[in-house]
Amino acid sequence: MPVPDARLTAPLDPPATGDITVAFLISPDAELVDFAGPWGVFAYAHLADGRHPFTLYTVAATTEPVRISAGMVLVPGHDLDSAPAPDIVVVPAMDTEKLAPEALAWLRRVHHDTAVTMSVCNGCFVLGQAGLLDGRTATAHHGSYRALRATFPHVTVARGLRYVEDGTIATAGGLTSGTDLALRIVERYFGRSVARQTADMLEYQGTGWMHPDSNSRYAEHPTGSPDRPVCPVCGMPVAPDTPLTLEHDGISSSFCGARCQEQFAAAPARFLDVD
Repeated sequence: MPVPDARLTAPLDPPATGDITVAFLISPDAELVDFAGPWGVFAYAHLADGRHPFTLYTVAATTEPVRISAGMVLVPGHDLDSAPAPDIVVVPAMDTEKLAPEALAWLRRVHHDTAVTMSVCNGCFVLGQAGLLDGRTATAHHGSYRALRATFPHVTVARGLRYVEDGTIATAGGLTSGTDLALRIVERYFGRSVARQTADMLEYQGTGWMHPDSNSRYAEHPTGSPDRPVCPVCGMPVAPDTPLTLEHDGISSSFCGARCQEQFAAAPARFLDVD
């Protein structure tokens, strides 16, 4: 059964004057799918009188071109100082090591006045780095549940959910889950009929915005065996003869890549005891 109409159970009220302003935070290696889906949802949402209630913009540390996923280059519409005050912030997955500290400071500052600050996929690591997830429940891409909990031990990680809402913070699962969270937000403002109309305009046939448990297949972390190991960080299958191994407290672990091996080496006890 779908969850009830969000306008009735978790309503958001549009500003008394003006449109609902949506900021998309951009940084090097930002994942295009994470923010293109929500961008389309907010751009195509319209009301019975034909009005489009959302105004969208991109924001980055500077307005210099930014190389995002797969080599695409994007020119941000605003820098952090010129960006209008947002009602909603969308944070995609991005390389947190390349994220400007000023962007985190901006995120913390504007979050105080947003109706929703939302992450998509591993954009939740950006929210965590900004200190916005402590004491909250959040989700991420299913391959990052363990890494999220190991990196931010004060966060309760929800597995197998399309999105999670905790106060004014909302986190979506992997990639296309962001489209569902955006539709959920449209529904919170204007009701299910407007959200359905938006999905229909996009020819989007997913229903995760009404069924947040539709990611349930990802709830269980993959388990391996000596002849079929899995990476303890992301759960990906690993070749038995991989040279990427580490031992901790008598337990030998194999890794799918150097990045996961480095993450594990920084906090092995957390990854071995996250479940």
